[in-house]
Amino acid sequence: MQTTHIWNKLNLRRNKVVLVGLVFFLATIPTFGQGMFGLTSASSSDNKPLSYGFFLATHNSTLRVKYSDVFLNAAVTNGFTNVRSIQPKFSPGFSLGFVGILRFHDQVSMMFTPKVGFYEYKTDVTYFTDQENVITDGGDIIIDIENQGRIVEYTSEETVVELPLLFKYRSQRFNNTRMYWLGGASYQFRTKSQDEANVDDIVMTGQDFSLEAGMGFEVYFKYFKFAPEIRFSHGLNNLYQAENTLPELRDAISSLKKKSITIYLNFQ
Repeated sequence: MQTTHIWNKLNLRRNKVVLVGLVFFLATIPTFGQGMFGLTSASSSDNKPLSYGFFLATHNSTLRVKYSDVFLNAAVTNGFTNVRSIQPKFSPGFSLGFVGILRFHDQVSMMFTPKVGFYEYKTDVTYFTDQENVITDGGDIIIDIENQGRIVEYTSEETVVELPLLFKYRSQRFNNTRMYWLGGASYQFRTKSQDEANVDDIVMTGQDFSLEAGMGFEVYFKYFKFAPEIRFSHGLNNLYQAENTLPELRDAISSLKKKSITIYLNFQ
């Protein structure tokens, strides 16, 4: 089934994005050193009960697949007997959003970070075959590998609105830096309807709850704070919708859950 790829739609070049990010990081090193060893930040956001900011983020996301008991039972004969394995792959994406911070104490606060994320989920399904060939079928990449089977890559894309609520604990400030740790939960919903999602090869529902945890450090500049952060997310809901999934895969899967690793660049 033919799919539309986010990276092609937006005409993004991944290598250029990585290069630009690296140049930005290197460009901030001299200023960072100046803040560490001399410049005292004039930013007063740490003393405000409410403060705001925004962030840009890039993530690597995948699905966690649980096989059905029927699929694992070799004695059972069904329509998916030619399916050898189902292997999700990590796929990159990006998101952007806002930061709202409610300060309880100099070291303890609560964060609300609503964002819009653009996700792509890729899954390799290996079928048993005695042939060796390379085929393109409606945009899906099909590769026959000798003694391993025919591999079909299925892709689905979605735009997701995420509403994380997190508790944040910071270390005491040392010069113009401080470390922090955070954890909490997030509610997520997909922007496209279920009818639109039903045309995918592997179909998922549109709402999820996830647990999130991460760490980062704050760098104080004269008028703002820059806070790079890494955060891990694990979905809690089983999103799999069997009735609209491809017939040969329908009964092979019992559960699909999301997980992702995200790098945030926060500006406050």
